[in-house]
Amino acid sequence: MSAHAPIVVFAYRRPDHLRSTLTSLMRCEGFEQSPVIIYCDGARDANEADSVLATRELARVMLRDHAEYHFSEENLGLSHSVIAGVSDVVNRFGRAILVEDDLVLSPSFLTFMNQALDRYAHEERVFQVSGYMYDVHELKAMSSALFLPFSVSWGWATWKRAWDQFDPHATGWEALRTNKVLRRRFNLDGTYDYATMLMRHMAGLRDSWAIRWYWTVFKANGLVLFPPVSLVINTGFDGTGTHGRGWLRKFSQTRPAFSSTDIDLPWPVVLDAGLYAHVKQALWRQNGGWLTLVLERMRRLLNL
Repeated sequence: MSAHAPIVVFAYRRPDHLRSTLTSLMRCEGFEQSPVIIYCDGARDANEADSVLATRELARVMLRDHAEYHFSEENLGLSHSVIAGVSDVVNRFGRAILVEDDLVLSPSFLTFMNQALDRYAHEERVFQVSGYMYDVHELKAMSSALFLPFSVSWGWATWKRAWDQFDPHATGWEALRTNKVLRRRFNLDGTYDYATMLMRHMAGLRDSWAIRWYWTVFKANGLVLFPPVSLVINTGFDGTGTHGRGWLRKFSQTRPAFSSTDIDLPWPVVLDAGLYAHVKQALWRQNGGWLTLVLERMRRLLNL
């Protein structure tokens, strides 16, 4: 297996966002040695044709022969594109680093990803490596990564052995309706309403591969490795992305650590309850706290 995992970039119709993503990616340590695979979804209608074409042309101009290109003639949607792309790449390479077109990456992003992919390649409980971390004050002085029992889709990596367990049907999700203990645990002890996200997806009210991936990790009692400070900025909360602006949420304000210092990789693979509590507090705060909780409850009652 190569020391550098393939980098998979998902794009659609935002050339300006993609330019920022690729610029930061090309500055990452190890980029030149890494295979790059681009997946661009097709336009939904004639109004999007120009922006989709501009996005594809930008990718070719910036990456030239360094990348493998997959340009869909039809609009597959984000979920279908990601699931198909991840499946294709991990089946070919055994692992993959995944980046969407609204992320800005630290120069040390690839180093962390590749080192962690090597370190935990055969640890069955580790399902994913995350490049994003919430703004957790208590972790900023740490030099070690940490394990958490949930997933984040903003710059991540996985292995074929883990992705083979992905359950697109979210088997057993119905238990979240009646089992309050299960629902609370899935919601990180009431920190974030993941259960409603999954139920809305299963009702056809939204389309999310990420919530089904988290359900897969959750059912397997899996863990995800996170850096102590974020190596990723999400710039997609500007209304241009699939899931909107997120007016109350402050996730895009997290600034990455532009440092080449290696992050220590923990051993053994265990969840630290104290660190997990700090992360939940930060996630609650960045998600809008009580105001977001009230609005989400109103949304559930109105079935929106």
